[in-house]
Amino acid sequence: MNKMKNNLLLLLCLRWTDAFIAKRNDCRLFPLSSTKTSSDQWVQKAFQVTPTTDGVVGPKHAIIYDTTLRDGTQGESVSASADDKLKICRRLAEFGVDYIEAGWPGSNPKDAEFFRRAQTELPETARAKLVAFGSTRRKNTSADQDTQVQLLIDSKAPTVCIVAKSHSWQVQEILKADLQENLDMIRDTVQHLTNAGRQVMVDMEHFFDGYAADPAYALQCCEAAADAGATCLVLCDTNGGTMPWTVGQVSQRVVRHFDRYVTIGIHCHNDCGMAVANSVSACQNGIGLIQGTINGIGERTGNADLCSIIPTLALHMGSNIACKKQLLNLTSVSRYVDEILNRSPNVAAPYVGISAFAHKGGLHVAAMERSPLSYQHIDPALVGNEMRVLISELSGRQNILSKMEAAGVDISETGTNDRALAILNRVKELEAVGYTFEGAEASVHLMILHATRGYCPPFRVLDYSAQVYDSNIDSATRVMKKHGISSSSLAPTARATIKVRTVSGSSDDDDCDTTNRPPFEDRLEVGDGNGPVDALAAALTRAVTPSHPYLKNIELVDYKVRILDPQSATQAATRVMIEFRDTQKDTKWTTVSVDTNVISASLNALVDGFEYALIEHSQSCPLYDDLD
Repeated sequence: MNKMKNNLLLLLCLRWTDAFIAKRNDCRLFPLSSTKTSSDQWVQKAFQVTPTTDGVVGPKHAIIYDTTLRDGTQGESVSASADDKLKICRRLAEFGVDYIEAGWPGSNPKDAEFFRRAQTELPETARAKLVAFGSTRRKNTSADQDTQVQLLIDSKAPTVCIVAKSHSWQVQEILKADLQENLDMIRDTVQHLTNAGRQVMVDMEHFFDGYAADPAYALQCCEAAADAGATCLVLCDTNGGTMPWTVGQVSQRVVRHFDRYVTIGIHCHNDCGMAVANSVSACQNGIGLIQGTINGIGERTGNADLCSIIPTLALHMGSNIACKKQLLNLTSVSRYVDEILNRSPNVAAPYVGISAFAHKGGLHVAAMERSPLSYQHIDPALVGNEMRVLISELSGRQNILSKMEAAGVDISETGTNDRALAILNRVKELEAVGYTFEGAEASVHLMILHATRGYCPPFRVLDYSAQVYDSNIDSATRVMKKHGISSSSLAPTARATIKVRTVSGSSDDDDCDTTNRPPFEDRLEVGDGNGPVDALAAALTRAVTPSHPYLKNIELVDYKVRILDPQSATQAATRVMIEFRDTQKDTKWTTVSVDTNVISASLNALVDGFEYALIEHSQSCPLYDDLD
């Protein structure tokens, strides 16, 4: 009975709200038409990306507003220097987003520096997209006396976005202001900025919560901004707790209320994991401007992810967006921003993640051979990504055949299916003892080549030894050696010796073939390091580089060790994964090895990584007389 009463009350409230909005459309709180003529030119200037001359309405048309450089940098462990912001700004402008909110010049010297340098270091096409972020004037003062408002004008950004309270409770309890004073703060600030020749947008903070508590006042705040000349009112789900159906309903009502007089925007946070869904729902219900960040970075759990929103609008909703023609560069933009901000990319990110179009199950891969769209919602090339076939114990023969073809093997040859089955069985055996090949495609590639007639590795490790010298084993006084610096003269050192068979001289210069085989030689080298693996890497590099100078371009970027069976204590099997980078081609690959001896596992992964780097340079140079 109580549930029925609650549902009835909710229905009555919704009907009352719709009636209230309809009435408000006939009799607004402020005479919006009185400023229509003066603000028309701003609407046309701001939204020239669409054929409309009034407010933009989605989903047919949508404007992309990027706030990576402002709201995105509020995320934990995210920081961008002025140089970083300039780089990212150029890339975003080239990609075609409509607005780039680059910072709050009144909040910190770094953002002030950015806007100052932007005037001379950014091209005009990028400067035209810049937005300076700020807030309404302080209470009980005037806009022309507020320093942070003046700094917005001094930034010379053509567009300004100010944040304003739109929740009556927030105004009274957090801002400690009178409700009418808050309306005056909005109106005065917008009018002062428009009089200074700036296009003004207003972020209506806590709008959805405010609308739920007091829809009349939430709309009054919007009308105060529109009446003063704002061209876009951005509805903010500041706490990230609103559901998509509510966002859709409320957005539709606000869009109808203003009836194209201004553009209505959306700004969502991801606290419930709904930021993208909320943004798309808002656009489907008429919202014309969508704010978000590249890769969804932002405070707490992040902002709406433009890398998901943009392709969804373009490919699934048919929206006309300016950056649609640059969609092929979406994945590179995503990774570029992560690189500049020194972040590890989310491998599982929709559309742009390295695993977004990765297929592991054998049945899936077999179906993909018949039709690539059988397990993909789009062609990954549309967003600059690519399909990947993963190898694991769940793989089928088709997974291996796909990898063999990618490795340059003619899969039409007799016996290829049998070889593929043998490789698949080998993969399953290795994964049963702890290997994982999903993130180590270089090791799979080498496994295929080693099973291919005619392939010969460019070098071979004959034997090795590693020693650690440590005269200080007192845990109370022990000092860890870090970054090559130690405050203790008793810090441990390691030395490794390795014997390698490789071709004489530089394989890059030799004309290698199977009939006139070049001479080979055995090299014994020693390397020192901060630990046995570091020492082995140094020794191996020293032994192989004279014959294969291309290795000078290879660097180790990551090293991971995992104990697979802790219950075995010191006899436990250890999995080692090493990531390498080719600095000349800017490509990365990972190798894997498992052994009860962590040093052996590490060396095997090192050898695979170096061999993979040399495949295209020396794979046809045999070292051994017994190879057929």
